[in-house]
Parts: sequence; structure tokens; C-alpha cells
Amino acid sequence: MSIILIGMPSCGKSTLGVLLAKKLGYRFIDTDLLIQEREGKLLHEIIEEKGTDGFLAIENEVNSSVSDTKAVISTGGSAIYGEEAMESLKKLGKIVYLKISLDTMLSRLGDYVHRGVVIRDGHTLEDMYNERKELYERYADIVITVENTEISTTLSHVLDALS
Repeated sequence: MSIILIGMPSCGKSTLGVLLAKKLGYRFIDTDLLIQEREGKLLHEIIEEKGTDGFLAIENEVNSSVSDTKAVISTGGSAIYGEEAMESLKKLGKIVYLKISLDTMLSRLGDYVHRGVVIRDGHTLEDMYNERKELYERYADIVITVENTEISTTLSHVLDALS
């Protein structure tokens, strides 16, 4: 069984994913890195070149192709827009939503354009947050609030929830 991490940009999916994979003896997969490898470009360059919809189509394809059954898979924040990918990932294991508040996301995010955050034209970060929050909750098997929590505590909460 794989563990798939979903959540807002800057919620700690990649950081937690590495620690969780080490603890479980699983492979760690960062789907943002898979996208960059496939396209030979950084996320923000792909978004600039292909547009939001083009990027989401690539992300959906890449995420749908992940098939590891003993991995911790850290997805990009926009992965939940890919229905086929989310259905495919759900078959691989448990989906864990790392939940943060809007204020926490805004304080951590920094330069979201160069970070490769997908935001629809005319939308604010708050619009993005509200739209995605519902999708994360819909797909999640487990919800872990990571607000003001040490990474070691979050790791313990995730491991407890999985057992």
C-alpha cells in the first residue's frame, strides 16, 4: 500500500514525505519532480509555456502513470484537479490530506509564481484555497491538521492514523 500526500502548496508534503518514506522503508516519489523531468523544464516554465490547462493535463498524465505500491507519493497542490489521476492514486493506497489554514499557506508560500503554483486567471490565492479545500476533503482517506505542528509530531500523527 502506498501513501499519497495531498494538500495546499507549502503544507509540507515533500518534507514529510521523505521522512515518512524513510520511517516505513518505502520509496519516495515527488510528482512535481517527475513532471519537471518529463518536460525538461521547471514547473513555472511549463505553466508559462502551456498555460494552466496545459499544465494540469500534463500533471494528470504524470500522476496517472505512477504505479508504485510501496511508496510515499508527494503530489503537487493542484493534483486534485486531475480526476483520473486521483482515482488512480486512490487505488494505490491511502490518501492523506495535510491541512493548513489560509493564513498559514499565505505566510509560508513566498514567491508562488516561481514556485510553480497553479492559479486560475482572475483568481486570488484565497479563491484557490477555497476551491481546493473542498477537493482535498473529497479525496482524503485521512485528514491531518499540520497547523503550528513540529514535523516529528506530524509524522507521528500520520503513522498513528495509518495503523
